[in-house]
Amino acid sequence: MSVFRTPKKLKILFIATEAAPFARVGGLGSVMYSLPKALKDLGYDARVMIPRYLSINGNHHLKMEYEDLEVPTGNEEGPEHLICNVKRCDPGPDSEATVTTYFLENQEYYEQRANVYGYADDVVRWAVLSRGTLEFIRRNHNWTPDIIVSSDWQTALVPNYLKTIYAKDPVLSKIASVLTIHNLYYQAMFDHRYVSEMDFDDGHSAIPGFNNFRLEKLNFLRRGIMFADVFNTVSPNYAREIMTEDYGEMLDDLLRERRVFLSGILNGINYEVWDPRTNPHISFPFDVDHLDDRLKNKAILQERFGLPVKPEAFVVAIVSRLNPQKGLNLLFSIADTLLQELPMQLVVVGEGDSDFMSFFHNLEVRHPDQVATNLKFDTALPFLVFSGADIALVPSKFEPCGLTQMEAMRMGCIPIARKTGGLTDSVEDYDPDHGTGTGFVFERFDHNSLMITMVRAFENFRDKKKWRALQHRAMKQDFSWHNSAKKYVDLFSRAVEIHHSK
Repeated sequence: MSVFRTPKKLKILFIATEAAPFARVGGLGSVMYSLPKALKDLGYDARVMIPRYLSINGNHHLKMEYEDLEVPTGNEEGPEHLICNVKRCDPGPDSEATVTTYFLENQEYYEQRANVYGYADDVVRWAVLSRGTLEFIRRNHNWTPDIIVSSDWQTALVPNYLKTIYAKDPVLSKIASVLTIHNLYYQAMFDHRYVSEMDFDDGHSAIPGFNNFRLEKLNFLRRGIMFADVFNTVSPNYAREIMTEDYGEMLDDLLRERRVFLSGILNGINYEVWDPRTNPHISFPFDVDHLDDRLKNKAILQERFGLPVKPEAFVVAIVSRLNPQKGLNLLFSIADTLLQELPMQLVVVGEGDSDFMSFFHNLEVRHPDQVATNLKFDTALPFLVFSGADIALVPSKFEPCGLTQMEAMRMGCIPIARKTGGLTDSVEDYDPDHGTGTGFVFERFDHNSLMITMVRAFENFRDKKKWRALQHRAMKQDFSWHNSAKKYVDLFSRAVEIHHSK
């Protein structure tokens, strides 16, 4: 047995490509805001490190933390080092930061880039971030973490670097590594489903230099899973699913091999933001005991989207990325029938693939009094939509966690969800005989199952007393980050113990 004892208050560094409020593209940015903050509220020293992009400017009052950091390139030819700076932003009255946040500066790879993602050399940019972070830690004596947490494939080289190049480093060798998989579908710059035998990365070769074309051939996520002390997904059910061939994205053998180091922890939502009593985007504040006020928001929603104001209408909302993962193609063959047969209104907010965008646009043209769309990203509309709609549609083909269903329930909007991933962990199917459940769940991924479930939801919607009780149960669910953060503390403590027992 190891004599090592886990520190009472661990020091944790999250390394990611985005973190709100500085840079947010998707759910990862929200997690990198809320989870470190929740850990800090529990008394832990949690910090974040991301690149300093062009959009992160002087308005954030950044201070220099480490100047002229030499980051080894590993190149066989060309410069041996890249020169970077590290700046920091601390919480305070003039700061948007909720935890200390570090920014890796490099003119070529970050400061000249307007976007977070989408560049041909992204694989180099993330390798620089991973190795630059480790060089900063080993050289900066002001603060050293006990744990480094990588997020998704972009920073999954960190555990690989730690176990190889830095295995004997007096500072870095003492640090445990954790990899959080937000979506197994994305593993590298290339599509891992179409890799020749010659280009297959088994994870055992040395990490190439930044200017070596072989760097683009690495499956970053595979390496992170292989080398991390522990790793987790963002829901318990998704952790089980990815060990199967159907969901394992060709890594199921490796995942089963390392299953003892795998955990699933459900993501949370920010209850300060998703509070129907105080959210500034909600016209009529309400809570679980004052749901009559919520009906006023339904009228506001209908007016905002140009739909007839009908309190009795069955308002179904889609707030989503419009792509195959989200399962909205199940509507292609049934949407017209549903709109013709049910007193239903459909509100769609989101953007994505052209075929989905065209489908919803044409549906709106065919049913102008029942369908309204906003086919572009909007940060404010989800609050308006979920505070007034009756149903949130989440028929995902696969879903590592999903936040939409939690956000909707918090606002009294009942989810229709497919039984997969984190939807399974967060939505309980409604049982009218026993008065239990928080939504309507279907299992088979086909349009008939979705249609039957939507009709079932509508029939129950007509019973206002039971529907009100269903809303009560949904709104009272606790998806706060406080609960998830405590489970992450257990995971981090386990990582430290495993690391120091080797």
